[in-house]
Amino acid sequence: MARRGGFPGGAMPGNMNNLMKQAQRMQKQMEEKTKELEEKVWEATAGGGAVTVKVSGKKEVLSVKLSEEVVDPDDIEMLEDLIVAATNEALRKMEEENAAVMSQLTGGLGGLF
Repeated sequence: MARRGGFPGGAMPGNMNNLMKQAQRMQKQMEEKTKELEEKVWEATAGGGAVTVKVSGKKEVLSVKLSEEVVDPDDIEMLEDLIVAATNEALRKMEEENAAVMSQLTGGLGGLF
């Protein structure tokens, strides 16, 4: 009678070791890429360049630059909107690149790591 379960001939444990080594290499690569991305800076503008925002890969706003013509004390709301728009665009760029890099590393494995 055929034996059920187990790993006939011990073939699967060898494959499992290879899978574990691949997973460890992938994890190391992901850690290295994550560190690289955290150190990178993304920039976006709004209002035709009137507001420029820089963000880091750590999702921190590093700087906000305003052109003089956008600073109108009678229209603070527009300035606030431009700052929000530029910040959101910079963060979107950062997230998009992070996702692309991680997808490339994992080959589409998604949430397994």
